[in-house]
Formats: sequence, C-alpha cells, structure tokens
Amino acid sequence: MPRPSAPPPGDAARRNRPVRWLAGGAGRSSRRPRILIDGLDLSGKTTLTDALLTMCAAQGTAAVRHRGMLAEHHPLETLLKRLPLAHQYESSGITTAYLVGGFALDALLVRVDPPQCGDAVLVQEGYVDRTMAVGLAGGPFLSAALALWAARHFAAFDVAVYLHASPEARRARMLRRQRVDVGDRNSVEEGFAGRFNSALLHHLGRRHHTVLVFDTEQYTPQEMARQILSVAGLLSEETQRPSGDGFELVGPATPAP
Repeated sequence: MPRPSAPPPGDAARRNRPVRWLAGGAGRSSRRPRILIDGLDLSGKTTLTDALLTMCAAQGTAAVRHRGMLAEHHPLETLLKRLPLAHQYESSGITTAYLVGGFALDALLVRVDPPQCGDAVLVQEGYVDRTMAVGLAGGPFLSAALALWAARHFAAFDVAVYLHASPEARRARMLRRQRVDVGDRNSVEEGFAGRFNSALLHHLGRRHHTVLVFDTEQYTPQEMARQILSVAGLLSEETQRPSGDGFELVGPATPAP
C-alpha cells in the first residue's frame, strides 16, 4: 500500500501565508463553534491553544480546552489512555484501537451525548486527524487507510486548524523540552513529517466546515489566534486585528482525493 507523498515545493504546506479551505463539511448549528487545533508533535498546538484561550478570556468569550474524545461519556476512553500513544507510529494495534474503539464510536456517541461546555467555545487539542495521519505516515496501516476512506463519518469541527513547521524548527523546540518521548523524536524525521503533513493537507480536512493551515514559524500565536477567532465569528470589535491578515482561499476540490 503506497504511502502518501510529501507536498511538492510551492504546495500549501510550504507557503508563508495561511491557507483557508472552504470545505463545506460540517454545517453550523445554534451551539457555540467547535475549534480543532491539530498537527505534528512540536508544531505548536499547545502554545496556540493557550493563546486562543487567553484571547477569548481577554474579550469576555467563554472558552474551554478539550482533549480526547468529544462525547461526554465514552465507555472506552479510560482503557485507551492506557495504551502508549507515543508508539502509535510503529503499532497497527494502537492505531486500530484508537480509530475504531475511540473515534469511530465517538462519532456516534457525540450526537446524543455531546461535551457539556455550556455556552463556552470548545477548543479541541488534537483529534482523529492526527491519529489517521500518524497511521498513514508510520505504516501505512490498514486501519488508517480504511479510516481515510471513511473520514467523512468522523466527528467534524466548525473550524479546523492544521499547524506545521520545518524539521529544523521542531528540532530546536525539542531541545527546549524537559521531557522528550519517542513520538517527538520520530516526528522530526523529515520523511515522516512530510508524509504526515501530506495526509493532513490533502485528505483529512474535507469533513470540516473551514480549514486553516499555518506555518508556525511565520506567525505568532497571537496572530494565528486572531485569525481563527475572526473566521469563527468570535472576534470582538475591541480585539484589534493587525493589518495584512490575509487568507488564501482554496476551493474544496483542491486537496487531492
């Protein structure tokens, strides 16, 4: 089974401007927006999530950080947390367990048992997108390939944000971490990173309503947070937006099928 190829030079993953896909996947509803922050290890997911929550708090918008399954009561989540997720890139079993027992079931449960966030904006740090991309880049494992075929059935987000950074930048970030696991070390391998980003950019964003892609070497967390809140319709008039914030609009057919 062929692995997904790395993005060619000049592709969205190598451009300096943020990219916005109008994917037309998940429809909006009366609830508060759900925002997904996802990407390779050391790409800046936690830092951006912190910036989003801080900016929301500063403008009086309630927001909560969320990790794991979306459903409020997922019967297998505790068991799944016992698996060494850092080794997923080399384990078909861990990949399959999370995709089938975790996220596929979550897609069914969240319809009847959504996360209890009240009126707060849910900011999800990592979801099935990353799990599928790791399974495709590390294997590719059969369960990841099948999940890719059925990707539209997994839970979708109003705004999905995919982050990337060069291997050099992520190596520098790894050196500053107090605790480094095998997943971090594997993620800075350029071939793995290229396959991972290709899977995200070309295959996994279609089910989301809107997808933003950022190179975290080119934008500060605060700049990215402003753009995300603007696209989500959450940026208050009091929150200043710097000039030059532009999006490249990419139609839904642009990602390779």
